[in-house]
Amino acid sequence: MNDTKQLDLKPREVCRWDLVSLGEVMLRLDPGDERVATTRSFRAWEGGGEYNVARGLRRCFNLRTAIVTALADNPVGRLIEDMMLQGGVDLSHLLWVPYDGVGRTVRNGLNFTERGFGVRAALGCSDRGHTAASQLQPGMIDWDEIFGREGARWFHTGGIFCALSETAPLVAREAMEAAHRHGTVISYDLNYRDSLWKSIGGKKRACEVNRELASLVDVMLGNEEDFTAALGFEIKGVDEDLADLDTAQFRAMIHRAVADYPNFRVVGTTLRHAKTATSNDWGAICYCDGEFYEARPMPDLEIFDRVGGGDSFASGLIYGLLSGKGPQWAVDCGCAHGALAMTTPGDTTMATFNEVERLMRGASARVIR
Repeated sequence: MNDTKQLDLKPREVCRWDLVSLGEVMLRLDPGDERVATTRSFRAWEGGGEYNVARGLRRCFNLRTAIVTALADNPVGRLIEDMMLQGGVDLSHLLWVPYDGVGRTVRNGLNFTERGFGVRAALGCSDRGHTAASQLQPGMIDWDEIFGREGARWFHTGGIFCALSETAPLVAREAMEAAHRHGTVISYDLNYRDSLWKSIGGKKRACEVNRELASLVDVMLGNEEDFTAALGFEIKGVDEDLADLDTAQFRAMIHRAVADYPNFRVVGTTLRHAKTATSNDWGAICYCDGEFYEARPMPDLEIFDRVGGGDSFASGLIYGLLSGKGPQWAVDCGCAHGALAMTTPGDTTMATFNEVERLMRGASARVIR
């Protein structure tokens, strides 16, 4: 039984997909223990905020997921495809764009990311201008096929995809409107990235785009910076890096968000205080049906690679809601899955469902054999 009263989920048996994501998938180049600017070798992974959610639901929670994206048809694109095939996310709606030979008109996105250590923060350098996914336009995807004839219970996209170009938010809107027509629940992760917005209007433009799309969202996801930077909510008495934000202040911000957008049926967020790059206080909170549900906090969580932790929180939360286990179980699952994802390299989860359940029960890190 679905304990989340306000989420009217379509029956699983009438849908091909449990979740469909819309977003860009990049090649992540990871220097390991070294730095981007000084390394001589990289390890390659695939990654992208919206894709990571679909992959987490497929690999950890064994749900049927698909990604809507585009790649330039060259060896780099085929490498990303090969990685996605291993991840198990269905690629039926991947568009291949002819490559011009040098990338003048279309290319694939790259994301250089170093993990950070101690007092040195993690660092990302995006190289994703003129990519195939950023050039998607309304009318290129048959959303009625995806949400109608095929059927999807859940649709997920977010602020990273919408920051890629002038047309990306239009594609997101087209998809969200089609999802509404066919009774598909919509989640959106604000995922504010200053580097993606700074050359196209900064926070002002981010607010314009995200506030317009917010009226179509059922389940809104984001951390405290996302709600302030991407939706324009101010929190009095809190410094710019939001380090002093407490749970009471964040609850007040969520109340403000729900008042402005009564269509938000669920609001979920991680609660993170980065003491160092490798030691964070970690937790999560979920608002649903007028109540708050908070996961068991994890103080001094040791971080191996923090990138993708929020996406794995999102996939765990969505799994809990899709499976009808209720908001408390869902936020506990998201918190545990996000924590485990940050214990391994790469953007995407390597956790198993058994490991997630074990951490939810408060099990120790004692060796398992």
